[in-house]
Amino acid sequence: MNGQTSHGSRFSKWHIEPQREEEQEAWLITYLDMLTLLLVMLVIMLAMAGKGDGKQNEQAIVDSTALQAASGPSVGLDMSASPIPTIAPVPLPPVETETDEIDDSDPKSDMALGDDIEVIVNEGSISFRISSELLFGSGRAELEDAGLDVIDQLVPTLAANRYRIVVEGHTDNLPILTERFPSNWELSASRASSVVRYLQLAGIEATRLSATGYADTRPIADNGDERGRASNRRVELIMQTEPDQP
Repeated sequence: MNGQTSHGSRFSKWHIEPQREEEQEAWLITYLDMLTLLLVMLVIMLAMAGKGDGKQNEQAIVDSTALQAASGPSVGLDMSASPIPTIAPVPLPPVETETDEIDDSDPKSDMALGDDIEVIVNEGSISFRISSELLFGSGRAELEDAGLDVIDQLVPTLAANRYRIVVEGHTDNLPILTERFPSNWELSASRASSVVRYLQLAGIEATRLSATGYADTRPIADNGDERGRASNRRVELIMQTEPDQP
């Protein structure tokens, strides 16, 4: 008996009782709970400071929730009970730009025509003057290809309103005597009619159109030289911006 007691006392100082498993894991759980709380507090501070947009805050909540689930049990903080508010972006005021208002009903608002067309603005009408040399061959009344291109420049302006259009043909004072044109009256009227027919084909209503030949009775320059006669050989498209007076 005494031998057993002395044997037990001899080796008792070297004997250590193994700790229970619950005591070994207690410090780890406490440590993880503390990390979780610190992370949650950091997310709340970032949200209150307004850093990032709503999507970044939501991603931070998802990340913290996933970390909390992977770390183990927490202290029972219910994230759904008090959601982190998101900061809505402040809408910017609309930018006001100044634009020049253009009255489409005003035919003078769009006069971007080529150098081949002379524009004369009168009271109650607008005249578009074109040299006959650009439209017709010498002594002829058929529109040439170059003449069609010149009139095509006018079509959008003429079609943009409902005003009446009078096409006038003019010649110089040199007489003409052919089988088709016994005089400048027939030549000037024929040339005006050719322009009217083309305008109708281009989409201008026939009820807005009329053709008149004036021969050499309305010169705008002296017929005494070639330069003056060239100026008198012309076609004028007169757009009447006011109704005819009774």
